[in-house]
Amino acid sequence: MDWLGEGLEQLTIQRLSAAGQQVYSHAGRLAELEQYGLPRSSKLSRATMLHFAEDLDADFVVFGRFLANGSSLTIETRVLKVSAARLLPALQETGSLDSLMDLHALLVWRMLSANDRNFALSLANFSKLQRPLRLDAFEHYIRGLLAGEDDARLRELREAARLEPEWPEPDFALGEAYFTRHDCDSALPWYGRVPKTHDRYVEAVFATGVCRLLQNQPDHAEEAFASLQEALKNNMVSGADLPEILNDLAIALARQGKTAAAQTDLLRAAELAPGEDDYPFNLGLLALQTNAPGAAAGYFREAAEREPDNAEDRALLILSLQMAGNQTEADQEREAANETFGPNGLPVIHLDAKNETLPRLSRVKTELDAAALRAEIESAGFPAGVPEPASAYDATMMHLRRGRQELSAGHADAADKEFRAVLAVDPSSPAAHRGLGEIARSQGKMEEAVKELQASLQARDSAVVRTMLAKIYLEQKKPELARSEIEKALKLAPNYAEAKQLLEHLQNSKSNEKKPGGGAQ
Repeated sequence: MDWLGEGLEQLTIQRLSAAGQQVYSHAGRLAELEQYGLPRSSKLSRATMLHFAEDLDADFVVFGRFLANGSSLTIETRVLKVSAARLLPALQETGSLDSLMDLHALLVWRMLSANDRNFALSLANFSKLQRPLRLDAFEHYIRGLLAGEDDARLRELREAARLEPEWPEPDFALGEAYFTRHDCDSALPWYGRVPKTHDRYVEAVFATGVCRLLQNQPDHAEEAFASLQEALKNNMVSGADLPEILNDLAIALARQGKTAAAQTDLLRAAELAPGEDDYPFNLGLLALQTNAPGAAAGYFREAAEREPDNAEDRALLILSLQMAGNQTEADQEREAANETFGPNGLPVIHLDAKNETLPRLSRVKTELDAAALRAEIESAGFPAGVPEPASAYDATMMHLRRGRQELSAGHADAADKEFRAVLAVDPSSPAAHRGLGEIARSQGKMEEAVKELQASLQARDSAVVRTMLAKIYLEQKKPELARSEIEKALKLAPNYAEAKQLLEHLQNSKSNEKKPGGGAQ
């Protein structure tokens, strides 16, 4: 019965979720234990459970024990309420091992009813919400999750999928197991069986897109990531943007020669994740592909500033400076890099005439920030199913993501609150100032918008922000200021479609002004 402890946890999570409860995931619990330096098998005191629950902003903790004696099984569960702290009486059910599924469903229903006097579901209606599962399939699934060796894991999970072909949990787990082994040919069919209604569907589609990139099928990768963006916006999160999805979609677009669209997505990703160096790095590669080494140097410099210990960022910065004819600056960067990484610490990068090296250097995101995704789906507060950030930096990133989310959904007041929470920690945050600038513009407060966007540019130069500022100047009838900002934006991002369109609009407007008017003078 070594699998039953893990199995009862997984089963409790599934049954509470099916009943509409927000439940902290198994993976999230393990991450929280790891943060505190505790092994996954730790037996926690009630005081420790309460401490964890308070940190996670959870309402209550479920814990319990079981006793197997021959063919008989006894399950006991308890609820520890967090505020005000109170331990509810133990609940217990006993029956045969074969009746585990029904026994557990009854116990969870009793627990919910005892915890909430207004709990509306009868036992019959509660049971209708639960997926019927064969006990042997469930046991194989849990043994697969616990298996320490790949072959044993795959064998157990495949057996679970065979016994319960309509149950998506083993399908996703098999996709993950093969994906971890870099066996995309085997992973893709299992990911494809995960339904849209499943809570891991987004992760399955994301991994599918990554596999398509690894298989050098950029058109299929674009289809996967674009459909994921659409699903998030239409069905889950209004206006959602996750930088990992944007990054990989951009790589798929770039490999098909759609550089303008790729640059737009990468710029957005870089704005959403201001501490991540992969996005400006990929922008630098894209600039090199379009023969803009000066702009590439700017992106690689930004990547190196975000991650000073990354030798590849620095090597591409030096190479771009050399290609742009800035040999003196390249020599200075090389000297500084030698001090940081040692005389032979930089990787040697040679670009071929056909630009085939650059796509191989692009950084594909292989993991989706599932916690961030759940945070965006739950539109308010740190939900009980998502760990609250452990550091001020993580909290700042979460506020920025949520601020962008609220702004995209049209919730200006909520977005303003999130951005100001960031500025309380980091007063110079370019992303927060940009967000406040967008809010001010949407409210017709143009001078305030200009002030916020200029503050954003003082902290970090950005083609997106300069283009935004140019639009405001145009609305204020200041075309020369608008032109200046657009020219600076295109110097940073020569293929930024929105900036190019705005410059064309300015040129056409100026041309029309010069045409002589008709009639007598």
